[in-house]
Amino acid sequence: MSEANNNNTAAPADGKRFSRRKFIGAAVGAAAVWGGYSVFFGGQFRADKADRKVDVLLIGGGIMSATLGVYLTELEPSWTFEVFERLDKVAEESSNGWNNAGTGHSALCELNYTPMDDKGVVHINQAIGINENFQISRQFWSHQVRKGVLGNPREFINSTPHMNLVFGPENREFIRKRVAALKASPLFAGMEMTTDPAKIKEWVPIMMEGRKPDEMVTATRSPLGTDVNLGAITRQFYQHLSQKSKITTGHEVRSITRNNDGSWRVSAFDIKDKSKVQTIDAGHIFIGAGGAALPLLQLSGIPEAKQYGGFPVGGEFLVTDNPAITSRHLAKVYGLADTGSPPMSVPHLDTRVLDGKTVLLFGPFATWSSKFLKNGSYFDIAKATTPSNIIPQLQVGAHEFALVKYLAQQLELSREEKMAALRHYMPEAKDEDWRLWQAGQRVQIIKNMPDKGGVLKLGTEVVVSEDRSVSALLGASPGGSTSPAIMLSLLEKVFPEQLKTDAWQAKIHEIVPSYGKKLNENPQLLATTWAATAETLQLAIASPSLENFVPGSAAVEQPGQVKKVPDIAL
Repeated sequence: MSEANNNNTAAPADGKRFSRRKFIGAAVGAAAVWGGYSVFFGGQFRADKADRKVDVLLIGGGIMSATLGVYLTELEPSWTFEVFERLDKVAEESSNGWNNAGTGHSALCELNYTPMDDKGVVHINQAIGINENFQISRQFWSHQVRKGVLGNPREFINSTPHMNLVFGPENREFIRKRVAALKASPLFAGMEMTTDPAKIKEWVPIMMEGRKPDEMVTATRSPLGTDVNLGAITRQFYQHLSQKSKITTGHEVRSITRNNDGSWRVSAFDIKDKSKVQTIDAGHIFIGAGGAALPLLQLSGIPEAKQYGGFPVGGEFLVTDNPAITSRHLAKVYGLADTGSPPMSVPHLDTRVLDGKTVLLFGPFATWSSKFLKNGSYFDIAKATTPSNIIPQLQVGAHEFALVKYLAQQLELSREEKMAALRHYMPEAKDEDWRLWQAGQRVQIIKNMPDKGGVLKLGTEVVVSEDRSVSALLGASPGGSTSPAIMLSLLEKVFPEQLKTDAWQAKIHEIVPSYGKKLNENPQLLATTWAATAETLQLAIASPSLENFVPGSAAVEQPGQVKKVPDIAL
């Protein structure tokens, strides 16, 4: 592990209390800053002419732009592409393995995707949808391995069982109901549940050693889980794209203006020498810049951007690379969020393979900054606050103040309190083995809904202009792990006419053989997909057999209400 990694520890919290009044005051202050910023710097630079023209410009050097670029180079090899990235390297923000949870997001262990309603019924539709999307990822990445775009699969995906570990009788009952509900879907076949401490110790010994014998613990384990290094995938994708396309790093896009012919003029300034500017005319722009996507979308001036605001939130993990610990834990183990905490704040102890080394990460602990990117500016939130989104942002602050309070409480946690949280899951954890690591920033969507006003939304959202010349991806989780499915949905929205052609249909079915089919409804096709992708991706743990799969009972016809709980994506 590099010295830089060792030194990147989180700053201690200042211990100051945060109130609703302070939050609203900060938001109003942001609006005032925005007003001043607009007065002095509001006019966009526009170059007199472009240096060159391209069919598609990708803004942002992360997993989303890379995935879209790889799709389009196969679908339309004659098109021209370029990429602008503000940092010196691609995949250095949320796509960097150290800046994301790397879950191989498939809803096997993320309990927030299977909520229980007021009648005690566990709902699995959201989990099915996310798992379906991850199967698209497996197929897409397998195709790229076969083509030679991606190299050794062990460098970017590894079999890692996904587990749950919960405490107490109520949580045990929820887990029991969840496992029973998931039996209705073949996507979750092979999931085991146990209440036997000895069996749990066999699965995750370091999480049971030192635990009180009378503590009630319940665990589940799925052999289908994976650990994914999104940074490794992204870098290899850009290496492939650079063979035919120009990848410009160290340049920040600061101007997006419309040309008379409907194309876009985009200027990117050299970060180190502001006098150097590169300008491109592009027929289509995709903004896949993570947290920076919102302000870049606003630069375009399209009406669709006006309904969005952003809520930045960060995450911090405890990390160990001690081989005596990492060699004895092979799993991603998710618990349940504490009462009063957002469901997605659930703690997890994860095996990761980063920079060629096995490490364990525990967290996340929420952090907050006004930056939209880890390497962004403290003025990001102010610059993205506009007359059209200031009211929705204030509404979110007022209506979902529980989240603001939760963030304030997280910021006040000391290192000792964070270690205590770890010891709840790993009783014998020692202070000297663990260090704090500040992960990436997420910008959660605030959307102005006609009937509700400002609403804080989970997940990602594809935004497309009316003429389909500008598209962007906003939001956070599940993010990179399902990037092939997300970009496939973008292709459907942005290029609907091309998608109808025989050529595009044939190529997409070559890339994603199950395209257009629900694997949840086709167990045999799912089994074939699992087998093919597991072989290509060299997954070490075999997929469960579906030969005799019999779906369990579905939810009742008239389920109850799922209580809305304020949530954030860490």
